[in-house]
Amino acid sequence: MDSAGLGVRRGLAFVAPALVLIGIFLVFPALWTLYIGITNYQLTGPAAANPQVVGLENVLNAVRDPLFTNSVWLTALFVLFSAVIGQNALGFGLAWLLRPANRWLRRTIEGLVLLSWILPGTVVAFLWFAVLSRDTGTLGVLLGSPETSWLVEYPMTSLIIFNVWRGTAFSMLLYTSALAAVPPSQLETARLVGASGWQTVRDVVFPHIRGHVLTNTLLISLWTANDFTPFLLTSGGPNHRSEVLPVLIYRQALEGGELGYASAMSLLLLVGNLVIALVYLRLLRRRA
Repeated sequence: MDSAGLGVRRGLAFVAPALVLIGIFLVFPALWTLYIGITNYQLTGPAAANPQVVGLENVLNAVRDPLFTNSVWLTALFVLFSAVIGQNALGFGLAWLLRPANRWLRRTIEGLVLLSWILPGTVVAFLWFAVLSRDTGTLGVLLGSPETSWLVEYPMTSLIIFNVWRGTAFSMLLYTSALAAVPPSQLETARLVGASGWQTVRDVVFPHIRGHVLTNTLLISLWTANDFTPFLLTSGGPNHRSEVLPVLIYRQALEGGELGYASAMSLLLLVGNLVIALVYLRLLRRRA
């Protein structure tokens, strides 16, 4: 049904520029990655000029590679603790606690939280490196242990806390909008019958915002699984202890020169993202 009255040709003309951009910057790179993932394509050497098709050999090698399985495990921990638990809980907590706050205080706190989200990743990584570094790091000085190198001794813990701090703003904004749709009469009724804060959230608030929770969890899970910022803090070290999948793929492709092998890893990461998305979408359909 042509509700705008443009006709098929004019309609296609309007969407054509967007389709061209999607084709150039999304579809073509995806297809190219799929192709070189089944070849022995390398950054230099004979395989760079004349790559050979090796089929699923790269995928099988990746599955058997201890570095890949280690990165999958670290990525799962990174997503679970920093996104699914950390950003979700802190974002909802801030949105819930700021509801009764006066407008000035609420806007000030929201602005400070947003600042960590909108700053470029390189700037944020440099700030956290200054906080966590040895000898002159702010955290070590405040705790009286300047000799502690947090990024070396506790790399994954540092990355998880960093990602929670940086990414909470999106969850806070989404939950602030979702909580505004909860009927005030139901919240007042829960207060009058003596429901605790947890009972109010569980029995009154959550049924209204369940779809928002699932949507938020899906988005922050995918963003975190594909986040490259950890490279700026730890470069995957020490001894691969913080080498999440995007960092491993980068190192295999540009440091190791194994473009075909790295592309196969990125395809496996894509499959993982699709599985996560399908699980969340099924949960959303059950809600409907």
